[in-house]
Amino acid sequence: MDKNVGRRGFLWSGAVLGAGALVTACTSNEPAAQASAPAAAPAAAATGGNDAPGDKVVIGFSAPAADHGWIAAISKNAADAAKKYSDVEFKPVEPTNDINQQISAVESLIQAKVNVLVILPNDGEQLNQVARQAMDAGIPVVNVDRVFPDKLSYRAWIGGDNYGMGVAAGHFIGKTLKDKGVSNPVILEIQGIATLPLTQDRSKGFADALKTYGFSVTAQQDAKFTVESGTSVATNLLQAHKKIDAIWNHDDDQGIGVLAAIKEAGRDEFFMVGGAGSANAMRDIQADSGVLKATVTYPATMAASAIKIARLIAQGKGMSDLLEQEVPQSITLASETITKENAEKYLPLGFES
Repeated sequence: MDKNVGRRGFLWSGAVLGAGALVTACTSNEPAAQASAPAAAPAAAATGGNDAPGDKVVIGFSAPAADHGWIAAISKNAADAAKKYSDVEFKPVEPTNDINQQISAVESLIQAKVNVLVILPNDGEQLNQVARQAMDAGIPVVNVDRVFPDKLSYRAWIGGDNYGMGVAAGHFIGKTLKDKGVSNPVILEIQGIATLPLTQDRSKGFADALKTYGFSVTAQQDAKFTVESGTSVATNLLQAHKKIDAIWNHDDDQGIGVLAAIKEAGRDEFFMVGGAGSANAMRDIQADSGVLKATVTYPATMAASAIKIARLIAQGKGMSDLLEQEVPQSITLASETITKENAEKYLPLGFES
């Protein structure tokens, strides 16, 4: 779901991490219509190339507490990825939403002299200094999602494309309405937290994409990334608009509340697009029995990819599909559009809300 990072670096699409099944499925550039085969669940590490056992690596890991599905998936995906390598010792610290506690936890990993750190900070700016301490101590940092403002505080960054989420949602809604011959549509947007740069990036991408079809957002309100707020915000918007053509809800976790409000109101004259790519949303899309027709991804699998990246950095390896000898400094994952036609492929990568 989150996350307070803007667009950074180059767009990386395809399998570049050896076996890399997790990342390949999230970032494929193939049109959805061509990708009909189900994706297998991530397999155990292969015995050749970058996945072959190498030097022992101790990877320290710190992330916020799992107060919603996306964050819960971040920690689970990181732990699961680490288990696939016999040469990786995974050393997580207690997840917390307290800034000072996370700083202390990261300091403990520095003192333990881990080989590399993977950190999804509660706040990139507030944890910037402790990440810099790790880098200055010779411990490479892989920064996940919420970016540290000082590039000297991390060796590599990996995260989602918030602007791209908005673009993907805007194109799906714009094209669908155009194909239906709808003019002057009523399009509603339910954001996460309006003041966050990530939300502003998502909204800008959405507006820019809609503009190419001659459309614009009719009304916009934020729902704070919670189920409860999703319900109340959606209820207010439904009462305020007697006719709606489409809704984009930024986040599938809060989308549970949005869909509950829609069901309670008995409204079905519109269609809805979700955000982040929860398994719950994908199953609803597959069933095709309600208003939810698509979701656009913000891959929680980035945590698993971060573990792979950290291992490569610690072992002095680059990405096998790139000519360069070093792991890139910045990796932005693509936002994919999931519909009933391709939901089966992406379902193994979805998180439970």
